[in-house]
Amino acid sequence: MTTVDTTHAVTAGATARRRPRPARIALHAVLIGVLLVMLYPLAWLVATSFKPANEVIASLKLLPSHLEWSNYSTALDGVNEVSVGRLLWNSLLIAGGAVLGNVISCSLAAYAFARLRFKMRGPLFAFMIATIMLPHHAVLIPQYIVFNQLGMVNTYWPMILPKFLATDAFFVFLIVQFMRSLPRELEEAARIDGCGPFRSFFSVILPLTRPALITTAIFTFIWTWNDFFTQLIYLFEPEKFTLTLALRSFVDASSQSAFGPMFAMSVFALLPIVLFFLAFQRFLVEGMANSGLKG
Repeated sequence: MTTVDTTHAVTAGATARRRPRPARIALHAVLIGVLLVMLYPLAWLVATSFKPANEVIASLKLLPSHLEWSNYSTALDGVNEVSVGRLLWNSLLIAGGAVLGNVISCSLAAYAFARLRFKMRGPLFAFMIATIMLPHHAVLIPQYIVFNQLGMVNTYWPMILPKFLATDAFFVFLIVQFMRSLPRELEEAARIDGCGPFRSFFSVILPLTRPALITTAIFTFIWTWNDFFTQLIYLFEPEKFTLTLALRSFVDASSQSAFGPMFAMSVFALLPIVLFFLAFQRFLVEGMANSGLKG
């Protein structure tokens, strides 16, 4: 075989290897189909926010006949004389406080369970894990009575204060699993250098736990932002409403079903979650892969 024939054979083999196989093409087609099905509700939401009122329910078409920009102008005006900017700030205040509380308290509790030695550590950790199976509605009435006696009803404290007490056992468990994967030689070296438990936590363990902390922050932000039931129970004044509560009040405040502006405000409520997730999705995948939650 000549050199030209050899080169031609190598080139043909490389081209054949680069050519997609039928099974691979079918797999990609199925995955694209699943992706389109999952994205359809989001596309429907955005498209409906531009529809006139008579097309929201009556028409089955995805795209509107014409763009109704007044839906967004009405949504920007807010509800009950409260602007959408104020509603957005209220939502960010609650979600930001919840993120800060969970990151601080859950990381401290996880460090105690994962790295420190103390009596009853195992039973206490098991008791904490058992609280994950406890429905939120089972403790709602006792919590409401406590916050009512403390004068915190109709304030943001019932949504923020429990986060600073490490009440979300799921995030404590997530960070514990991540911290257990860190080598203990790092703490031993820090202890030789004169670091105590707190110095070791803040200088050695905490920086290495960043993926798990960012995962905690992402889930806390999304769950708190979308929380409707807790905010409905504790918030009464429209000036303190969040975007989630405003969606319900938007329909109640009008004499007719203003679905177009309601969906426009839904887009405003969804946009911060999408941006927050896109900004930290790389850390989310890393934290889930290294915290023992992978399949």
